[in-house]
Amino acid sequence: MTSPIRPTDDEARQLARDLIQKARFGALAVLDPTSGAPLVSRIAVVPGLDGLPLSLVSDLAAHTVALKANPVCSLMVGEPGTKGDPLTHPRLSLQGTAQFIRHGAPDHGALAAHYLRLQPKAKLYIGFGDFALMRLAVTGAFLNGGFGKAFDLTPGDLT
Repeated sequence: MTSPIRPTDDEARQLARDLIQKARFGALAVLDPTSGAPLVSRIAVVPGLDGLPLSLVSDLAAHTVALKANPVCSLMVGEPGTKGDPLTHPRLSLQGTAQFIRHGAPDHGALAAHYLRLQPKAKLYIGFGDFALMRLAVTGAFLNGGFGKAFDLTPGDLT
C-alpha cells in the first residue's frame, strides 16, 4: 500500500505556519493523570513571538492539572470554513511539551503583552495568580491540508 503522506514542501510549510498564525483557539489533548484516558479541552491560543503556539491557562483547569503531571500534549488548530465538508478544510496537529511561564519569569512581561494584543479580553484575568502562559515546545506535527494532502512536519518546518 502506498503511503498517503506526501513529501513536505514549501507550500505545506507555509500552510502550517498560516494555520498557527490565524489560530485564536485550538483543541488541546492531554492525558488525565487519574484515569490515564485522553482529555481534550478547547483553549485560547495565539502565535507566540517565535511563531509557535502560546496560550494562557489556569491552574484550576483539568488540562493544566494533567499537563503538570505529564507535560506531553497535542494541539490541533484550523477551523472548517462555512461551506463544504469540514474534513476537506486544512488542520494542523502539533505534538510537544507544555512549558509554563509564570508571573515574574524573565520573559513573562513581553509574552503577556504579546498575548494581550491578540487576545485582548484576557486582560480581565491574565494577572490572576492561578494563570500562567503556556508555550508549546513542538516536537512534531501532522498537517492535513485537505483531501489527499497529508504531511509530517518537523519543528523546523514551522519556524
